Amino acid sequence: MKYIFVTGGVVSSLGKGLAAASIGTLLEARGLKVLMQKFDPYLNVDPGTMSPYQHGEVYVLDDGAETDLDLGHYERFTSGVLSRMNNLTSGQVFDSVIKKERRGEYLGKTVQFIPHVTDEIKSRLQGVTANNPDVDVLITEIGGTVGDMEGLLFLEALRQYALEVGKDNVCFIHVTLLPYIKAAGEVKTKPTQQSVAKLREIGIQPDIIICRTEADLDEDNRKKIAMFCNVERKNVVAFRDVAHTIYECPLDLRRDKIDRLVVDKIGLGHTPSPALEDWENFVQRVIHPKHKVTIAVAGKYIELQDAYKSIYESLIHAGAHHDTKVQIMRVDTESVEDHGAKAIIGEVDGILVPGGFGDRGTEGKIMAAQYARENKIPYFGICLGMQIATIEFARNVCGLKDANSTEFDKTTVHPVICLQEEQKGIEDMGATMRLGSCESILFAGTKAADLYGNKDRIHERHRHRYEFNSDYQEQLQEAGLVISSVSAEEGLVEIIELADHPFHVGAQFHPEFQSKPNRPHPLFSGFIAAALDHAHKKS
Repeated sequence: MKYIFVTGGVVSSLGKGLAAASIGTLLEARGLKVLMQKFDPYLNVDPGTMSPYQHGEVYVLDDGAETDLDLGHYERFTSGVLSRMNNLTSGQVFDSVIKKERRGEYLGKTVQFIPHVTDEIKSRLQGVTANNPDVDVLITEIGGTVGDMEGLLFLEALRQYALEVGKDNVCFIHVTLLPYIKAAGEVKTKPTQQSVAKLREIGIQPDIIICRTEADLDEDNRKKIAMFCNVERKNVVAFRDVAHTIYECPLDLRRDKIDRLVVDKIGLGHTPSPALEDWENFVQRVIHPKHKVTIAVAGKYIELQDAYKSIYESLIHAGAHHDTKVQIMRVDTESVEDHGAKAIIGEVDGILVPGGFGDRGTEGKIMAAQYARENKIPYFGICLGMQIATIEFARNVCGLKDANSTEFDKTTVHPVICLQEEQKGIEDMGATMRLGSCESILFAGTKAADLYGNKDRIHERHRHRYEFNSDYQEQLQEAGLVISSVSAEEGLVEIIELADHPFHVGAQFHPEFQSKPNRPHPLFSGFIAAALDHAHKKS
């Protein structure tokens, strides 16, 4: 196996994840089998207990691992199927080391950062290598910024690993910022020089430097960076701010032929030039669509771009499939509570209520679901959004005025949403929800079955503690609620819908975790198709 290690310098939020994912796209387009992973230096075991304000969305894998949102980019930009082996945190590393020490596995030795902690990090690289013998290239992104104290052990482990597997099999890529100083009218290379110097102090010489820049990278600055950072001039690559969509990133990096630089470094230069026609066609549909719809995303973390990252990307995928620009209206559901759904949401072509936890803004979400149902506006509820639709239907159609979830009101008279039986008594918050891919049965004749191509079984990823209360199933069905899917093992309600509505669908799972640029998720595709139909009828 060949290895690519992606580090970052100068500042955070440079787009290391997108750079790594874009390189994965280009290498796959050359016919190589690529796998990606993320090393995060924070001490949390995983991001599952972290607030979206701290971390953005938590991305869930098939095996139930709660991971960094960059793994979402990896799965969207490449075809690799990731697992908990593909995300490593300092918390996991130290937890494993301490457990081994307690079991006596170090045979009485003094446990030290080097070699014991660095060996633990390297063991993850070795494990992924051993478990994926058909993979050509493993791309590993290191979270944080070079110079951060918490990242030093990861960088030291990579330095050692490169020596062990042979430097001809390893490519170090460093992503930095070229700031433009407006007052001086100049792009400055000094931060990049200092960042690379810090990396070289650690013992790592980058092979390729990717420079984030608002403008193009002129030859003078390219020469200066090459000279002071000890790399060839052709290995200084511009990563420009893209104009329309993140899916332009692989095409932008291709301008400086980064894929050719990488394969030459790791001895895979015999591979053909990348076949990017399908990717380019997708990007063109995103940039130059024929139609437009407006979708209101009604949530509680709406001011945070990364809180609903996978949902926004899935809407783009579905929009491109229908040659449609999806204009997103971000709706704070607390403002809906204050002013009403009609005043805040108004004329839109679809309303989406995403997942979430806690009771803040939930009444506003219920009002949004009611507004969609009563005005025949396409509605898509995901996880909590499905539960919200259930509560709204129970209150306003079935007449169960006090219907609620026990998450929000433990004493509610009508707990149409309740805590899963196996969740009762659980005290630890981390990794204890219903997580990962589960098999569900689809019922023929429903909208959901039609959208999935009349399959009888589906597999979708979950992340929740509360469920549809089966005690109310018959009563809600008699009033017109359609249950179109249940879990194969427990019979838990997975999808609800309304037969007398253009599109009113709620999914207990997270379909956004399985949508890809040229393969939109069927529920998102159906939602955008309904929104487009709604827009055409308005006009």
